[in-house]
Amino acid sequence: MLVASILKVFYWFGAYYSITLFAQASVMIVVQLLLLKVALDNRPSPGVKNGVEHVPFSSVDGEYSRPYEFWQWRNAKPYWMCLAYFVAALFCIHLTPVARTEAYTNFLGYVGLAVEATLPLPQILANQRSRSCAGFRLSVLASWLIGDAMKMCYFFGSTEVIPWSFRTCGIFQCMCDCYLGIQFWMFSSSSFKTAASSPRGSGERWGAEEKDIRLS
Repeated sequence: MLVASILKVFYWFGAYYSITLFAQASVMIVVQLLLLKVALDNRPSPGVKNGVEHVPFSSVDGEYSRPYEFWQWRNAKPYWMCLAYFVAALFCIHLTPVARTEAYTNFLGYVGLAVEATLPLPQILANQRSRSCAGFRLSVLASWLIGDAMKMCYFFGSTEVIPWSFRTCGIFQCMCDCYLGIQFWMFSSSSFKTAASSPRGSGERWGAEEKDIRLS
């Protein structure tokens, strides 16, 4: 989201789209930087604690390692340096005649908005693999769907300049969020049916099995 917002800010200097969307991208950069700072300051230190190995910003199952450990660094400095180099590179390009071309402007817009639009895909894939929406809050899904509805109304009802890159990527993101809603309904319904049909043995306490799993 931070990368997408930075790209949208530079996109504005070529497309001069709605000032409202530009302000939203600028505010989002500040918010995401604060969230990154909080996440880096409060992440668990690498190593084994209580039988669980902590590798900050790693994949959940620990089976996937990114090239050069990208965004899985142990120290906080590489994260800020990576963002600084990214912004500096975009700023240097912005000073060249390439930044005045329509192709480059459209490239910035579609890449930045595509990054934002595909953010729900990892959650969709994770839900599909596990056949469950455990850990995914209904309130988060509801806020996403409400935001998508308001965004679509603004994109297609506003009299300000709204490039089609915003509308196209917004429609795709809305479809992804709607499919997340379908997943939540399907997997939640199946889990309720499984829980209702599972027999309880004599003397078995509710939550005992879950407790044993957590302690093992």
